[in-house]
Amino acid sequence: MASDAQRRPRILVVEDDRTLNGQIAGLLEGKGYQTHQCYEGESALIFALSRRFDLILLDVLLPKLDGFEVLNRLRKTRQTPVMMLTACGAEEERVLGYRRGADDYVPKPFGFTELVLRIEALLRRTLGSTDQRADPEVLCVGLLRLHRGIQAVDHDGDAITLTPIQFRLLWSLVLHQGEVLSKPYLYQLVLEREFSRYDRSLDMHLSRVRRKLVAAGMAADRLQTVHGKGYCFQ
Repeated sequence: MASDAQRRPRILVVEDDRTLNGQIAGLLEGKGYQTHQCYEGESALIFALSRRFDLILLDVLLPKLDGFEVLNRLRKTRQTPVMMLTACGAEEERVLGYRRGADDYVPKPFGFTELVLRIEALLRRTLGSTDQRADPEVLCVGLLRLHRGIQAVDHDGDAITLTPIQFRLLWSLVLHQGEVLSKPYLYQLVLEREFSRYDRSLDMHLSRVRRKLVAAGMAADRLQTVHGKGYCFQ
């Protein structure tokens, strides 16, 4: 039987900002991952080709070889999942990254909570049941209880009827209680599309979920809108 260390996903962190690289690696180690750090493109490519990693976090702007060239050469022989770190709003970088074979991207500046959530989501898609961080089947917070398998919700024993989208939204927020989840992340996770600042769909769904929870007896301030940032379940 494999040891716990062998089952822990291995992540290669490629970022030339040593402070940020160290922060990301430390965060991931604290979450139970194994990490290896690289600060420029050539050494990153060597490590990515010579060792097995479950995920590569790859910055675009790197010394010696930029992230796109690293990805381009890597994809000739390896299909290791790659999550690119791009400049905020640089749509052309995202498009180029996807064309070169990137699996996901995170725009800078990013929150560490969202980065970890994206990593977990990508590893669930690629590792499946071998990833040890699968969501629980039932969440209980005070009088509120959520059953993922049957998408059922009740508060103090009273059933609350939610649509599948509303359930995914509430599940995501309750699972990460006390953490602010950004709108771009929730659009991808819950609505499965890109965020648009003119799209009010998520606000509408959150408002309806809050109204149903309040009608069942939960305090209205448990489900919060954090202006300019996202949503949070307290």
